[in-house]
Amino acid sequence: MAQSDFLKGPNAVHPEDPSAVGSRNSLNRDGRDEYVEARLVVDEEVDKIINHIQAKLPPEVLQDLHVMGNIKSYLHTYFNQSYQNMINRYLTTVEDEMSKKMRDMIDKEEHRTLNRYTPKEIADLVNNIGGPEVFNTSEVEKSMVNIMGHLQGHVQRGTFEFETATVGILAQRTDVGGFVQAENSYTMVKCSFRDNYKKPDKVVDVKLAVNVLDAELISPIIAHQMSTDHLIKEVISTHIQDLVEKEVDEINQQLSVEGRPELTTPEALFEKMKAVESYTDDPDGDASKRYQFLPEAYMERMAHITGELNVESFDSMGIVEMLDRLLKDEHIRTRGWNTAVNNMTSILDTSRMGYQYVQNSKNARDVILREYEATDVNRLPDERYEIHMRHFDASQLQEEKLAYSAQISEFKREITRLWEVVEQVYQEEKQRSGLKDWNDVVANTIDRDKPSARGGWFQSAAAEEVEEAPERVWNEITFVQRKLTTLEEMNQTYDLTISEFKQRFLLIRRRMEEIFEARFPDHRVIIEQRLNFLETEFLTFMSVVNPYHVQPGLLVEIDITSIKRLRITIKGITNVLNEFLLGISKGFTDRSVDEFTRRRSTVSDVVGAFESADA
Repeated sequence: MAQSDFLKGPNAVHPEDPSAVGSRNSLNRDGRDEYVEARLVVDEEVDKIINHIQAKLPPEVLQDLHVMGNIKSYLHTYFNQSYQNMINRYLTTVEDEMSKKMRDMIDKEEHRTLNRYTPKEIADLVNNIGGPEVFNTSEVEKSMVNIMGHLQGHVQRGTFEFETATVGILAQRTDVGGFVQAENSYTMVKCSFRDNYKKPDKVVDVKLAVNVLDAELISPIIAHQMSTDHLIKEVISTHIQDLVEKEVDEINQQLSVEGRPELTTPEALFEKMKAVESYTDDPDGDASKRYQFLPEAYMERMAHITGELNVESFDSMGIVEMLDRLLKDEHIRTRGWNTAVNNMTSILDTSRMGYQYVQNSKNARDVILREYEATDVNRLPDERYEIHMRHFDASQLQEEKLAYSAQISEFKREITRLWEVVEQVYQEEKQRSGLKDWNDVVANTIDRDKPSARGGWFQSAAAEEVEEAPERVWNEITFVQRKLTTLEEMNQTYDLTISEFKQRFLLIRRRMEEIFEARFPDHRVIIEQRLNFLETEFLTFMSVVNPYHVQPGLLVEIDITSIKRLRITIKGITNVLNEFLLGISKGFTDRSVDEFTRRRSTVSDVVGAFESADA
């Protein structure tokens, strides 16, 4: 096609290439010689000027000027250059722009005709007969759009999986870093690899937990028990925040127009703080700015109303019911959770990670997805997964923390009781068999040499005043822990307590071997049963995510069992998790780091680079 000869785009700049921006040549001349045409115009203008000079000046002056020689050549050269720089480039630009507009118009008409899937003549005939109301191709077009959308989604997903697999292969990561990409690493709360207790040489168990905060969710998740007035306040607060962001954007645009740099991060923050007062304030009353979006009377009526209205007092024409219906029509209360569930299930479906069990507690914002319905590990294959996704608000998280602390206290009490029982059995066994340990040696050496005070020959021995021994702070199991700050007490990790529990389990088993050796009396069997029970329950409890490490938001817990040599489920869940985080999370960016990196890459120290040695 002749159309392919044109240089498309406004970035083609060249003085000689045909049809380029600023070129003196054009593809639309059709064999015309622009130089011959220009010479005719230049010669005519030069002759006019020469005739004018000859008519105005005396003959003796004309003889000295050599008009027919020097002046004519000078004028001819000047006019030729000016004409070439102006008229030729102007004509070339006009011709090329007209050609480009004509080409774009033809392309637009062709695309418009192709979108109808019919020739233009038939489309005009159909429009004249019935119009789009009678002959409507919207359904066919929607089907084609859906087909292309699904195709694009599959291509994008395949590209994403290929990219993730390539990064994993190049990085040679088969540990925790292989699950979540670098930009989402901060969401990880817990990840541990542990050999399967049935097949430790061949199978590995993985516990993974990620936490996406409420502020990072693209579609915020609203707790079902949140009252309607709080929900409306959240909607209004989000709207005010959008208005404040818009004001700051307008300020940056105005600065850009004036040629000044945009607001820095602290300056933008201060502008947002000042703009908040334009939309809300603290005082109550109808005149308060906070009620400019919704009257205070409506807020009071919506107080203490949750997601479920009272059926007995329901009035479909009431203001409360109408406002609640508007909120339900917008799916504000449910759309965040539904989006997260749909995102997870659709990714599992398209990633060939099918599931046979789903339990979606919508009101509790809790969903469980398992690859197999059965839960008995003896019947399950070595490649399997389970996903537990929950949303926590501040109140729910506080209750989880209290329950976690209570369970830790119960473990401490029961393990201490078991320790005391074993210690008592140990002391009795020492007396029976005559065994000695460090405490016995101390009692027979240091304590034996202490003198006893007497009151006289005929008086009973008076006990010597013994200095009170300092309180023991080291239990010889874990090191002494410093006093926790108020913030640390509010966010307990229990790392030292958990480490102490593990050490006590080991010491109890070692003490049992020292006491009984190869004998298995009844009380040993009972003690070991209790020890096994506590240790098993404690290990199960340790697989639970510590709520003190979680912030209000979405918590996704994944339990994976996979064969070490294959790692099929691990690779599949890696792709699912990364795509899931990409679909629901805004991500985290530090503007300070971005600005510092940009400033460091663009600003150079000219003085330091060219400073003389004498300076």
